Amino acid sequence: MVLAAIPSPSRGVVHLGPVPLRAYALMIIIGIVVAVVVTGRRLRARGMDPAIAGEIAYWAVPFGIVGARIYHVLSTPDAYFGDNGHVADVVKIWNGGLGIWGAIAGGALGAWFAARRLGISLSLFADAAAPGIILAQAIGRWGNWFNQELYGKPTTLPWAVRIDPAHRADPGVATYQPTFLYEFLWNLVVAGILLFVDRRHRLGRGRLFALYVALYTFGRLWIEMLRIDTADEILGLRVNIWTSAIVCIGAVVALLVVRRPVDPDVSPEEQRALGLVQERSRRRPADVGVEPDAAARTTADDIDKATRAEATRAEATRAEATRAEATRAEATRAEDTRAEDTRAAAGEQPVTGAETGAGAVPSGRAQAEGPPAP
Repeated sequence: MVLAAIPSPSRGVVHLGPVPLRAYALMIIIGIVVAVVVTGRRLRARGMDPAIAGEIAYWAVPFGIVGARIYHVLSTPDAYFGDNGHVADVVKIWNGGLGIWGAIAGGALGAWFAARRLGISLSLFADAAAPGIILAQAIGRWGNWFNQELYGKPTTLPWAVRIDPAHRADPGVATYQPTFLYEFLWNLVVAGILLFVDRRHRLGRGRLFALYVALYTFGRLWIEMLRIDTADEILGLRVNIWTSAIVCIGAVVALLVVRRPVDPDVSPEEQRALGLVQERSRRRPADVGVEPDAAARTTADDIDKATRAEATRAEATRAEATRAEATRAEATRAEDTRAEDTRAAAGEQPVTGAETGAGAVPSGRAQAEGPPAP
């Protein structure tokens, strides 16, 4: 007997006139916005231009969506290429079906490409972006609730999700495990852990992102074991379970083995590069008649020039210090000579090295006069 259950939305799309507003797509868009805002704030805290978050998202988001769809289609091919499948449904991402593993791989490829164009460290950006990415995943999971998909095994728990007859795996069962809710809560926990660790401990570059991957995949393991939607299996286990386990192990190994030095948040070279990036964000290459590739080369040339100029200034400072030291030494020797001449004129005994603390060897004038008469 079911005492309580989470109701499902009666529909996942609202029409604003002729324009359909699909809840699944809306959740993804909200998640992307949250990720960009959070990443921008974390970049600013590291001394970087927050506009870089949007610059990299411009490439990472489309790459991630394409990668997510490719992974979903490859992991559940029967729905598209099977006897009852429809190949045209491959492009209908608004109906659901985005694999997180493909999203991470595709998004990472896009971020790598964008980071190279901007001349910044991908690992530094990944550490800054990790909390925002997991928050975006948490928000995106509510799209599954609107679509009434990817739920778990039948259950009568008070927090079970009620599924409409058209979307049920078993026509005779109305309530199922709300795996979307479990993953939403787990992702919030992971985001909190990442923020806590990043504030209290300094990890080498890229290791916070590895921690994000390890924690997320650990939770995804047991969530996948609850799901009953159609998926290919290997040795009796869902493909996503194998993927989660392998990626989790790889992330843990990276955390234990990789020992990168704890660098400053932004190196001087990156600060100069990021200053140029900020300037280019205010003045786009197209506005000044410069091609993107030429702008990237200009950025690299400017960084090299700034580095050489800094080295020249440091060398000039050292040379000036050496000249000042030589001048002081010459003045000291001249003062000693004048003092010795004054004593000689007064008939005093010349000061020997022992008396000056410089050693037991007498001065040149004492050596010329010879030893005292017996």
